[in-house]
Amino acid sequence: MEKDRILLFIPAYNCEKQITRVLNSLDLRVMSFIDEVIVINNRSTDGTEQAVKDFMKLRWSMPVKLLENEENYGLGGSHKVAFEYAIKNGFDYVIVLHGDDQGNIADFLPVLKKKIYKHYDCVLGARFMLQSRLLGYSRFRTLGNIIYNFLFAFAIKQRVFDLGSGLNMYSVDMLKDRFYYRFPDNLMFNYCMVMAIGYYNQVVRFYPISWKETDQVSNVKMTSQAIKVLEMLFNFMDCPTSIRGEYRDKIVKNYRATEK
Repeated sequence: MEKDRILLFIPAYNCEKQITRVLNSLDLRVMSFIDEVIVINNRSTDGTEQAVKDFMKLRWSMPVKLLENEENYGLGGSHKVAFEYAIKNGFDYVIVLHGDDQGNIADFLPVLKKKIYKHYDCVLGARFMLQSRLLGYSRFRTLGNIIYNFLFAFAIKQRVFDLGSGLNMYSVDMLKDRFYYRFPDNLMFNYCMVMAIGYYNQVVRFYPISWKETDQVSNVKMTSQAIKVLEMLFNFMDCPTSIRGEYRDKIVKNYRATEK
């Protein structure tokens, strides 16, 4: 049986303290399933780029590439760069692992070993399942996330256990029609990806993961984002075809990144 070609995409923005820990977590067990790693630096203003370069020099045999977005596209924009890379380079699956060291890719080893991903369009890491493990995550934020999960589940008529953790896996076949291209380029990209599950009848599996908050700096503006997400969700519930509309504040024709 031909081996699946799997790309690991690590979005990175101002995470110089964490990115080396994330890269060091890619041990032999993990890399036995990964064909290539791309770190996409979203115009960081700290030492993220140099930290990745230092790691690449030290671990020169690991198939890691460092790309830098031509401009700050946001987290959603970095996803679009990575998805396009996966499509154009003939990968079968792409794993997303955030570069801020909150998620642990080892949690997905059973998904990879047992080939659970083969039966789904996407496997989404879930922080709020019974088997999930949270460290340093407040009860208030946990409750808020669970409430939003229920609201989204009602909207897409499927159970939802997370609206956007930093560990997910997608079939490249699912991504080829680029349904996500008009989704927000900011942190709300993943919310639209969840709504798309319902609209496009995608087959999803939520999988419990561990999650920690230690020395990370959050880029989430909780109140304003919570309101915008609700507006977006209610628009979708009122008119599901709105998922095909334009969600971006700034129109980008082509999302480009340069290898460093």
